[in-house]
Formats: sequence, structure tokens, C-alpha cells
Amino acid sequence: MLFKQLFEPVSFTYSYLLACPETGQCALIDPVIDTAERDLEILQKLGLKLTYTIDTHVHADHLTGALKLKQLTGSQICYPAMDQFSCVDIGLREGESFSIGNIELHPLFTPGHTDTHHCYIVDDQTHTLLFSGDALLIDACGRTDFQQGDTTSLYHSIRDKLFILPDETLVYPAHNYEGRFISTIAQEKKRNPRIKESTSLEDFTTIMNNLDLPYPQKIDFAVPGNQMCGQCPPNVPEEFRAPCGAYDQG
Repeated sequence: MLFKQLFEPVSFTYSYLLACPETGQCALIDPVIDTAERDLEILQKLGLKLTYTIDTHVHADHLTGALKLKQLTGSQICYPAMDQFSCVDIGLREGESFSIGNIELHPLFTPGHTDTHHCYIVDDQTHTLLFSGDALLIDACGRTDFQQGDTTSLYHSIRDKLFILPDETLVYPAHNYEGRFISTIAQEKKRNPRIKESTSLEDFTTIMNNLDLPYPQKIDFAVPGNQMCGQCPPNVPEEFRAPCGAYDQG
């Protein structure tokens, strides 16, 4: 498997390139519209053509690159099936593996940050990789105060679905704001300040209710835009509109 971790510095988003060298099929997990051209340049240098884009959830801090990349390459758009967006080509469900060539991607329903959030697991026969989206971050977790977020659901998603994975599972989150790139399930169980293995639901609820985080800068256009797979809605401010370019008509 070919693998690259890519970074978008405005929203501090990690996107992940997975490619099957035997078939040439490849996917980008959580692509960002702002870096679509950069990501395609990387693919071209590797001799790859994009096959799929895969989003973990409806992001509130950036527009997904899914639609723009489809228009540029013909790639298919994958989202959690329960979102039921008309722009989606392939719906992903827990219990149904998804093939990227010879790579098997296993969706895992992990609500709490949003009500339809999914993580994705890949076993490359050497390591188990967890693409945790915004559910589990490095020494943190996703907030639960908008988009049908629910603290109790997130607690059980992390404790009952992610913390039961093997300790050596590599955790690749959708964001990091402190220059960190990777974690493991063992590390998060031991030292995550919001939710350790020993954290009670009561304590977690208290922590999450007192985060006092700012209102996301792009949420008012990112959420409706991402419900259209990255189409730029009319209310995108001019300062953020450049990446839409000729692709904002859908």
C-alpha cells in the first residue's frame, strides 16, 4: 500500500492518500477543497489517478474537496450512507468493507462529534491504521456542541469501539493543532486529557461542557456546502471563495 499524510494549514486538516500499487486505484480520505490541485500534483508525480474521495463526516471547518476532485478527475464520492446525500456515488456502512484495489477499508460508525460520523480502519498486514476523523484526536477528541453532537454518544464511540482496538493500532486523526502527526490507541487510552481508559462518563461530560471553544469560522457555509459534497454555497465570503473557482456551480 502506498500511503501519504497530507496537511492543509488553515483548518489544520489531515488528508490521507491510500493507493493500491497492484491496481493503481487510490483514495483520498477527508480531502480539502483548498488543496485539491496540490493533491492532484502529488498523485501525478506518483503516476496515480484518483479513484475515490472518502469523507468521515460533514466537516464544519472547511469545504471538502470531493466535488471539485470529481469534476477534475472523474473520481467517485464516498460518504457515510446514512447521510443520504444525492451527490454521493457510494455510501459506506459499518459491517460492509470497501475495496480500494486490494486495500480493504472497514467503516466504523462512531457518532458523537456528529450524528453520522464514521471512522475507517485499514490493515496493511503490518500495521492497523485507524483514520479517526474528528471522533478521536491526538490528546483530544471532537467537540459535541453542534451538528447533532452528543457527548454520551461520543464517549461510547471512543470507549466501546475505538479503545477496544489493539493497543498498537495507529491513530491518524483529521486534525491536529500542535504539529503532531500520529498516535496509538495505547497512548490515547493512557494520556488523553479528555477521555482516558479510566475516565467516567460523568467526568467526560463535565470536561466537554466546559471546553468554551469559539464558534467555527466557516461553519455557516461549510456545513451546507459539505452536504452538497463540497459545492460552494452563495454565502461563502469572498476571502474564502478562491478555491471554489470554476467549480462552485456543482
